[in-house]
Order: sequence, then C-alpha cells, then structure tokens
Amino acid sequence: MAELIIEAEKIRENIRTLSDYFEEKGIDWSLITKVFSGDKDFLENILTEEVIDKINSVGDSRLTSLKNLRAVNPAMRTIYIKPPAAIYADDVVQYADISLNSSFSTIKALNEAAGKAGKIHQIIIMVELGEMREGVNRDDVMSFYEKVFNLPHIEVIGLGSNLGCMYGIEPTYDKLLQLSIYKELISVKFNKKLKYISGGSSITLPLIEKGAIPKDINHFRVGEAAFFGVSPLYNEQFLNLHTDTFAFEANIIELEEKKIVPEGVLSDANIGHTADFDDHDASETTVKAILDVGILDVDKDDLVALDKEVRFVGITSDMMVVDIGKNRNVEGKKKYHVGDRIRFRTNYMAVARLLNSKFIDKRFI
Repeated sequence: MAELIIEAEKIRENIRTLSDYFEEKGIDWSLITKVFSGDKDFLENILTEEVIDKINSVGDSRLTSLKNLRAVNPAMRTIYIKPPAAIYADDVVQYADISLNSSFSTIKALNEAAGKAGKIHQIIIMVELGEMREGVNRDDVMSFYEKVFNLPHIEVIGLGSNLGCMYGIEPTYDKLLQLSIYKELISVKFNKKLKYISGGSSITLPLIEKGAIPKDINHFRVGEAAFFGVSPLYNEQFLNLHTDTFAFEANIIELEEKKIVPEGVLSDANIGHTADFDDHDASETTVKAILDVGILDVDKDDLVALDKEVRFVGITSDMMVVDIGKNRNVEGKKKYHVGDRIRFRTNYMAVARLLNSKFIDKRFI
C-alpha cells in the first residue's frame, strides 16, 4: 500500500524546542494532537515522558482521541479544545481535565457531571474576537462569567480566543488586548484571578517573536508548529523547527505511454477530478503512471511531488494518474518502473486525511 512516512525524532525535537522557547518566555502551552486523530502508534512514538515533560497539557477536539491519550498515559493532563456537546458531559469530565467552553447550558451539564464524578472540572471561557466561530460575544462576557463562577464543580481558569481557523482573521495586539481587559474587569468586579489567558494557536506565534502580544497572554494551544515546523499566518518556518517531518509515497501500479486527450464523448458520470487538457494535443502521447492512492485517502491539492516533472492528470476514488513525461533520466535511461514509488510533500490536511485512511500504511523513522 501507499505509505505515510513520519519523522518521529524530528517531531520530538520540534516539541522540545517549543517547550524551551515557551519556558524562556514565561508561557505555558498545550500540544494539540488533532491532526493524528488519536492514533495510538503516534501517541506512543511521539509523546514520551521526556518529550511532554514541560508541556502544560495535551489536547484534542475528539473524545475518542482523549480516551486514547488516557490509555497511553493516564497521568497526562488533557484539554478538550472545542466546545463540547452537552450530551457527552460525563465523558468530557472523565477524559479531559480542562475544556474550552462558550455555552452556559453545556457548562451546567459539565457541572452536574463533575459533581457525580466527585471532581472539579476546569474550563476556559472562549471569547468571540471576530473569527465568528466559537466564543461568547464580547458584550456578554461579564454576565456570562457571573453565571458560571458560582457553579460548585466548575473552576474557571482562564479566557481564550480562536482566530485564523475559519475566515483567517489575523491575530493582532489589539485583539488579544481585549482578553487582558476582560481579565482585569473580572478581577476588579468579582475578586477572581484567572490563571490563563489563552492567546490562540500556531497562527499567533509570530507575534511572540515580534514582542507584539500583551503581557497577560500566557498560554497557547499549538499543533501545526510542533508537527510541521510552521506558523500558518504566513506559512513560514517558525524558529529553526523541522519542516520535513512527513512524506508520502505512492506505488506505481501501471506505467504506459498513452494519449494526452481522452477519447470518446465526455459525460457527467465521472466521480473524479482531472487536470485541464487541450484538444490540440489529441494526437500527442506521454508516459502516464497510475498510483495506488485516491480521493478517499487524500485531496490531490494537498500533495506536491518532489520530482518536478511529475504532473497531475486525474484522480478517482482509489487511484491517481500522473504524467511523467518521457520517463527518462539525464542519462537517457528509464526513470520509473512499475513497482517504484513516487514521493510527495504533504501539508496539514494531507497528513490528517492519510492517517484517517485505513488503506494507507504509516511508518515511523
């Protein structure tokens, strides 16, 4: 089968580098593992005791993933990073030490679940700062907090925000400053100290480097930078983190010289995606390779072939066709044969989908 290659030690080095960086800045951080969807092989290979030593908590957006985290390391502090569904309050309390919340009815359900379990469940209240995804409207933050902080089995440990995920709203000093202001207002009005002001995800990291975050911002939820070495704000390498942490290899299962333009009447019955072609090339041929990967496994736009002569032709549910030109190397010999592999760079979404496909092998090196 096609194979996702995971450079485990490079990822571990990235995590250690980030831990040292945040420690130097006086910032706590949570490692967000949702790209791996709770894969136990990953958790066991990457999240060793030495690697997670300086991490505040490990987080995910799926309960099944948190269950696997608990199974691998019962002592690991966990954080559920999206507002939970009230119906799963018991599971959230069981598998997450902390959860991000924006709905009072859900927090009441968590309070009841924590009471039954004999626990205090910690929460971070999410505040809407313009991304229009999760978050309490800013005008309602004080009244919302007033309702929550009296719940006996809930401890509000902080405020947080999410930016850049849906519309791509950029985090700025002024936006994050609003969280600091609410922290001070809560302190004055309710005499309550909030431990964490969670300033976002990997997209916010460049602001730290520029010294452009308010001093109260002391917690980040980071996944992409740890696993891919980049901040998505400009899709640039952060610090000296490794960016070559994943690769994907697909097997050539057919290799033939074929016409560039398909023959016959084109219908709407196709279920795949194809590159555009020029009818003027109807008599031209090229060498085409069929690879053992398809739409069910990954989006072709999330893969980039390392061989610049490899060009996308089409993809269906379980196969991809690529154009490899004349299939000759600089010495004039055949470059590829049936059974060879073509290697691709992967982005975040490619890795997430490939790991979720049961038709793709994974190999840690």
